Amino acid sequence: MCGAGGQAVGLHEAGFKHLALVEWDPHAVETLKANVSRWPGWSKKRADSLKPMDVKDFLKSDVCANLGLQPGDLDLLAGGVPCPPFSLAGKRLGKDDERDLFPAALEIVDALRPKAVMIENVRGILEPPEVFIDYRKQILDELRDYGYAVPEIEEHWLPEKQDIEMRSVWRRLDASDFGVPQLRPRAILVAIRKDVLERSGVEFVWPTRLKGKEATVLEKLDESMKLRCLKFWNMNFKGQPPMPGDRTGEDVYNAWLDNAEKAVKAGKGVAPTLVGGSKKHGGADLGPTRAKRAWEYMGVNAMGVANAPEKCDPERDLFRPAGPMLTVDQAAIIQGFPEGWKFQGQKTAQYRQVGNAFPPPVAEAVGRAIAAVLRPEQKVKLLEYYEMYSDSDSEGTPSEQMALPVSGVPQTRPARKDRRGDFVSASA
Repeated sequence: MCGAGGQAVGLHEAGFKHLALVEWDPHAVETLKANVSRWPGWSKKRADSLKPMDVKDFLKSDVCANLGLQPGDLDLLAGGVPCPPFSLAGKRLGKDDERDLFPAALEIVDALRPKAVMIENVRGILEPPEVFIDYRKQILDELRDYGYAVPEIEEHWLPEKQDIEMRSVWRRLDASDFGVPQLRPRAILVAIRKDVLERSGVEFVWPTRLKGKEATVLEKLDESMKLRCLKFWNMNFKGQPPMPGDRTGEDVYNAWLDNAEKAVKAGKGVAPTLVGGSKKHGGADLGPTRAKRAWEYMGVNAMGVANAPEKCDPERDLFRPAGPMLTVDQAAIIQGFPEGWKFQGQKTAQYRQVGNAFPPPVAEAVGRAIAAVLRPEQKVKLLEYYEMYSDSDSEGTPSEQMALPVSGVPQTRPARKDRRGDFVSASA
């Protein structure tokens, strides 16, 4: 359940030390191998030993046995369960979908009893609340039985009231509030053991946004877009000296820049949600029709994904009427991955890893809020870059979680280099 490492990267930056990484997709496993050897406690040999694994097999695996963990030892069990059972775009079968891995995740929680649990999914599990409210209550009831602090929910309450009560542990966060220039709402469940909260004396508090100025597609992609166009700065789409009327690489860049600047001025400088798609459905593009129109407004052709700069086909990748297509690396920037994260596989496989990932800055924000409970003496330092939810803040109307912002994205800040705690990551 690690995917290409979006959640794992964020929790790494929040200070957690990974004890294990569990992922079933071979391409994503290769991506993890190519990157995590730099992390504390990992080496090239250990990274190379990663193998695709179904999370249902984790407890029986040598990987789990070799950790030598006793129940209660682990600081954090973190992962993302498959989205299709709960996606607004799917059949929404929930627990009746064979791809639902909440039961497998809860089985691991029961066996390891980590101090904290963090599970990420699509917002469809929250919205509208009446669709999956009973299943969510069932999950919380099970966590309560395992000793975790979760709200008591009365079955006779209306779904909207149940949903509001659940928000103390299960709520929607939008990537656009955490320095990611993308509208990407995610549902995040955080549960902490009651005894841990009692010893800590610090309650878990949700981060609401990253302090600072807005992050936009213009700001995040300007440098890479100019570098891509520079190779053809004085050339046409064939890579030849331009004939009268031909556009040059300079023209392509300036047209993109004009559109991106106009989008920012219009309050539309944040990208729509990237969609990774599935192996069953053709090649990669940036999303459905509405998303494609939003990208075109920002000067980007969203009908596909561009080749890497060293393999650039200028006519296909850059000189399109609607604007250049994004490369995989540029999509990763929009998703909040750090520079230099190396995705493995062919282009479509790489893009799907990016498009299906949990944005690292959001995972980092939630990870720091969890770490503030586990390490209360470091709370101020951990949370200094964030605005936090408080009881005095209004929870809004019952439909609050249905609303999507159109902009308002804070800027990211340099990642901290401290590393504290341990966790098993099971997906992102």
